Amino acid sequence: MSTTRHAPPAVRRATPSRAVVPRAVLPAALSAVLGLSALAAVAWPARESLFEQVAGGAARSPLAGLAGLVADKGLLALVVITACLAVFTWRRDRSRFGLLAAAGVGTLCAYGTSEVVKLMVAQERPCRVGEVATVLDCPPPGDWSWPSNHSTIAGALAVACLLVAPRLWLMVVPLALAVAGARVAAGVHHVHDVASGLALGVLVTCLVGLCVHAGVQRVTRRSTSRRSPEARRTTGR
Repeated sequence: MSTTRHAPPAVRRATPSRAVVPRAVLPAALSAVLGLSALAAVAWPARESLFEQVAGGAARSPLAGLAGLVADKGLLALVVITACLAVFTWRRDRSRFGLLAAAGVGTLCAYGTSEVVKLMVAQERPCRVGEVATVLDCPPPGDWSWPSNHSTIAGALAVACLLVAPRLWLMVVPLALAVAGARVAAGVHHVHDVASGLALGVLVTCLVGLCVHAGVQRVTRRSTSRRSPEARRTTGR
């Protein structure tokens, strides 16, 4: 009576879950960067008149308090949205949490780049050189104007959210634009400051975030592709 030997079951290689980056995000981000850069270039020659119209008009407007509130605290709303998204993806989809964390690295890089550029350019605040009444008090000397840190972080957080949840664009994009616009209306930035800051935040966060995410995915695939000692003993290879 012959016995049939059953071959050992094939060992399946675990494939890491991968967060799918929406295809439309990168083209949309680059288009936004080009548009914001063009706006900054156009606004630069007319920066003084634009500042007088926007900041001076806001200071005399009944909405002056709202402009000051959004300029000062509006960025916290984007931080809260990003934090809630981080908690949600951590509990429901770890791969997308990893993508959000990679975008967080990009956000830190965008802020650091903004700080370095501000120190190198050392452009004075418009509220310090002009004679326009402003909603917010002018920052102390040495706190330079170009590019806007608030706008940089606002653009960076908006892109971080869109990389993971594109449907949030109706919430985060208007909010980022509102924060940037309020910084001009409150009298602490020129138009080209906030346009440049938004462009910088979007560009650096998108590129760095995607590169970090791709690097982590590559390392993960390499580690999981190696056969474990248990698999080698099972297959005899």
